[in-house]
Amino acid sequence: MAVKRHEIDMCNGSLGPKILAFSLPLMASSILQLLFNAADVIVVGRFASDASLAAVTSTGSLVNLLVNLFMGLSIGANVVVAQAIGHNDTQRTERAVHTSLLVSLISGLLLMVIGFFAARQLLEWMSSPENVIELSSLYLRIYFLGMPASLFYNFGSALLRAVGDTRRPLNYLSLAGIVNVCLNLLLVIVFHLDVAGVAIATITSQYISAALVLRCLLRESGPLHLELRQLRIDREIFLSIVRIGLPAGFQGVVFSLSNVVIQSSINSFGDIVMAGSGAAANIEGFVYMGMNAFYQSCLTFTSQNYGAGKRDRVDKTLLWCQLYVVVTGLLLGNLAYFFGPQLLGVYTPSADVAAQGMVRLLYVCVPYFLCGIMDVMVGSLRGLGWSVAPMIVSVVGACGLRLLWVATVFQFYRTPRCLYISYPITWVVTGAVHILCFLVIRKRVYARMEAAAELVNN
Repeated sequence: MAVKRHEIDMCNGSLGPKILAFSLPLMASSILQLLFNAADVIVVGRFASDASLAAVTSTGSLVNLLVNLFMGLSIGANVVVAQAIGHNDTQRTERAVHTSLLVSLISGLLLMVIGFFAARQLLEWMSSPENVIELSSLYLRIYFLGMPASLFYNFGSALLRAVGDTRRPLNYLSLAGIVNVCLNLLLVIVFHLDVAGVAIATITSQYISAALVLRCLLRESGPLHLELRQLRIDREIFLSIVRIGLPAGFQGVVFSLSNVVIQSSINSFGDIVMAGSGAAANIEGFVYMGMNAFYQSCLTFTSQNYGAGKRDRVDKTLLWCQLYVVVTGLLLGNLAYFFGPQLLGVYTPSADVAAQGMVRLLYVCVPYFLCGIMDVMVGSLRGLGWSVAPMIVSVVGACGLRLLWVATVFQFYRTPRCLYISYPITWVVTGAVHILCFLVIRKRVYARMEAAAELVNN
């Protein structure tokens, strides 16, 4: 299969530079996507009230709880397409493309309905304060109207990543991001629409980015070409996507559930702590997305090379991605804390809110590289087609321990610090188990690959 100029040949050549070439545009795209929400937070924090800031920032864990299950399916789509490309199976690639995009549209419509009608009840279950809940409900209802576009863009981007194309999604998000920021300023400062204005700006940008991905795939030549008349769910492909993506999505849901529990505990400290934690979490998001690019790289490069039967490149992919993620996490995490007062000052003029934000940055952002190590191990396992094992380890090791911490230790030391320190503790435990799990699975997978190769040769 010929490699186009915006694609990357993952199965041949030096891995280190290619992983960077793949990761840097992906990192920029992910950070730009975060800027959508950051623009909401900054504008509402500077030009509205602390209650409005708390309303927007405190909804992130709830949105992730509802969205992550379906976003996991996009990971499954990425792996299935990348493995098919590595195996040079054009027909399977085409079936996977059309199945994935139809699944994204159905999932987006389902999420839109659930999120719109259940927003208020879900916020009540999260113990959202009375002075915040009305604004949060309004923001969420408008935000979920953009779910069909959001999922279509993310599935489409996952398909492009499978062939090494991370540049065009960056271009599309850049245009959508400019529109988002301009609309934020217009709707909040000029028209005084408060949280409704930032929500409208966000979903408008989502539909623009989705339209650009749709246009790209319609014009694409080769196996990624989208033919609207061929949109249908291929049963075998769908089951393959679900086998890999559903455990990933379920893991994301359980992670989000544990974060919702922690957010509920943070809510009990009032709107100042809520706003400070929310602003710090937005800063952390940039560090996380910087590291997450190498998780995505490990997932895609491993999938293609596993499909091509190149075991040595699978191992080297993991080593390169771990090196990059540790350097990125240490650098960005410590820079975020060092410049924390200035960064938090962008989100809010309140000194009390900023002080609460600094507490979270110290305990979560500085050791964030530990989370990166854990995620890259998961990316390698999923690229090999193993998704249930890392899900179980993550659910028990990270989420289970975190919930146990809230139910036990936090009850004796009811401070924000006690909540935040549970994150690095669970990252260390879960990351160590993932490494052991990888060594066991690697031995089994490689033995199966070697047996298959001998069968072909004989």
